[in-house]
Amino acid sequence: MSDRPDWLQPLLDRLRDTSASDFTRLPTPDGEGPRQSAVLVLFGEQEESGPDILMLQRAATMRNHAGQPAFPGGAVDPTDADTIACALREAEEEVGLDPASVEVITTLPTLWIPVSNFLVTPVVAWWRSPHLVGPADPAEVARVERLPIRDLVDPANRLRVRHPSGWIGPAFRIHDMLVWGFTAGVVSTLLELGGWAVEWPTDRVEELPTPGAAPVG
Repeated sequence: MSDRPDWLQPLLDRLRDTSASDFTRLPTPDGEGPRQSAVLVLFGEQEESGPDILMLQRAATMRNHAGQPAFPGGAVDPTDADTIACALREAEEEVGLDPASVEVITTLPTLWIPVSNFLVTPVVAWWRSPHLVGPADPAEVARVERLPIRDLVDPANRLRVRHPSGWIGPAFRIHDMLVWGFTAGVVSTLLELGGWAVEWPTDRVEELPTPGAAPVG
């Protein structure tokens, strides 16, 4: 019997009827051109701060996505059985997550990131046995954070950012990180679907401080 919490169930009920269009305006391309990848959207809970989502911040020295907050994840390897196996393997390699501590619940629709030509499958999971995690390789991961949902929905932490390309999308300024692009888009949609989001000032738009990879949306 699953020990997942009651607060997570409304989100899971809504996810049964979602499609890629709920997360992005970009259609998912057909064919074998884009590379398959996966990320782990891991929900947990702590006594002092309540429900949260696991996030990492890429090292500033990385060639791609330098300094950018993200879900654990990466490209599917030939040895991965599927995208779920990929997400769990990447989380273990990046932050030391024990796959046995996680209950995988579902996968979200596959989303396309055109700038890197990746098809990304977010894997939603419940952290049933939380344990200490951190950067496994500081050259790739600068820090690991559990971001409380109560802080993510706080209007004071929400804004939109404008990419140099002109794209404008949701963002979160939280725990000294600016979460934007693909990751922020997925988080923003999940907060809405879970019924946790509250009204926030969508007219608060800031220029993206450091140009990075073009976002999805």
